[in-house]
Amino acid sequence: MPTVNLFFFKYQGAGNDFILIDDRLDIFPDSSSLIKQLCDRRFGIGSDGVMLIKKSDQADIKLDFINPDGSRSFCGNGSRCGLRFAKILGEIEETCSFEAIDGVHQGEIKNDVVRISMMDVDTVSEHPSGYLLHTGSPHLIIEVENLDEIDVKTEGARIRFGEEFKEHGINVNFVTYGSDRNLRIRTYERGVEDETLSCGTGVTAAALSMAIRNGFDSGPIKVKSRGGDLEVDFSYVDQGFQSVWLQGPAKKVFSGEIVI
Repeated sequence: MPTVNLFFFKYQGAGNDFILIDDRLDIFPDSSSLIKQLCDRRFGIGSDGVMLIKKSDQADIKLDFINPDGSRSFCGNGSRCGLRFAKILGEIEETCSFEAIDGVHQGEIKNDVVRISMMDVDTVSEHPSGYLLHTGSPHLIIEVENLDEIDVKTEGARIRFGEEFKEHGINVNFVTYGSDRNLRIRTYERGVEDETLSCGTGVTAAALSMAIRNGFDSGPIKVKSRGGDLEVDFSYVDQGFQSVWLQGPAKKVFSGEIVI
């Protein structure tokens, strides 16, 4: 088979790292096997997923995120990195809109800090382990006291592949709530099937769970992940969350090409 040189850019948002590809011509040879190869940290580039930058007829740009297992979902940190890259490509301005798998979002870019709107969250359900909510991806929030001692990969996989969630999967977040609008988090990500250094939709879910727990009707809440600090803003109106925004760093790590 003929080989192709694929040009890529590696970005990270609070340690959540992604392969970004300019696919505005819609020629990327999308396949699960290729995605797995690219994301492999020993035999590929290595990342928590692939973000394709595409043209959109609904917004300024389309961000098409693919998990390492080939599945698609909305990715908060991946979207923030995608906007940073699209701005460098000259495709968007500092204030923009972008299309994702769950609809159209808004974005704001100021140097390395990228802020994106998240979808409204109408339902936060209590669960025997904590809270269940959907912030673009489904999340279970579990409060723990010994956050640094948790075996996130083992415990997260046990819950994610357990009887309750095995059909569709779940992202599992272990959190320790602080005393003053701050919390710490570690996340097992569905699709990556491992702990990641940060998860944007997980950070958002954890912040909203803290709002329910503590009775906050607005943000911001500061969240510390293993890879860095993020901030979630929101308004709690009519038993639901509106004007939800995720903010944090998005930085280029390196660029290169790989033969596929």
